Amino acid sequence: MNELLRVSKTLIGYLKRPDLYPELGRKIIKNIFNRKSAFKGKEKTLLWASENALNQEDAIKKLFGIEMKSFVELFPSELQLAQKTEAECPIKMGGAGALELIFYACEFTKAQNVVETGVAYGWSSLAALLSLEKRKGALYSSDMPYLSQDGDRYVGCIVPENLKSYWKLFRHADKESLPKILAEVAEIDVVHYDSDKAYEGMMWAYSQLYPRLRKGGVFISDDINDNSAFQDFCEKNGIEPTVVDFEGKYIGVFVKS
Repeated sequence: MNELLRVSKTLIGYLKRPDLYPELGRKIIKNIFNRKSAFKGKEKTLLWASENALNQEDAIKKLFGIEMKSFVELFPSELQLAQKTEAECPIKMGGAGALELIFYACEFTKAQNVVETGVAYGWSSLAALLSLEKRKGALYSSDMPYLSQDGDRYVGCIVPENLKSYWKLFRHADKESLPKILAEVAEIDVVHYDSDKAYEGMMWAYSQLYPRLRKGGVFISDDINDNSAFQDFCEKNGIEPTVVDFEGKYIGVFVKS
């Protein structure tokens, strides 16, 4: 019953938003015709990732030549406030990921322009913005509203007011948001992908973002074990990525050569 209620609320949420109809159509087609293809190559990549993964600290040292300090050490007050805001949020969204990896990617590249897909509470946004504010850089984020929970206003809720001047949030699916973002950003220093986890969605987004990533820029993709999109993309483009084991899931990272 809870699942039926969630689906009903989501559908009603879509119907109230004509600007989201293109994504509704894509979801209907995917769920009817392409459901299995979303997980294409999952077993292959899970084995590959498990055999090659490093922990976050070792990956940061290898990729960026930086000795990692934890977020607790770097930003204790900001972390405490963000945790309090998340705890008080009335809806449930995705939790914090590899914050240090995102922060140090921005530090390593001296990032001015960062693009992320997937926001939820805004943990990855916070990690990027705490680096970007030093250089008055900009974060461009894409995320869908949480329609089943009437949660649009809570997306990015942990980002404090003093950082929002460096942040632009596009509240649509990647197929609508990324063209708008890329119309504003000629060159990207860091990409953090954490949205549509279907094979086709990941491959499409990678193909849009990778050409705009500058040489020496950092590409990060979460949950690469859901299918083989990241592995296949890297093989096709001659990229040797680093795999990070983070809390039982795998993150793919590379520095563009």
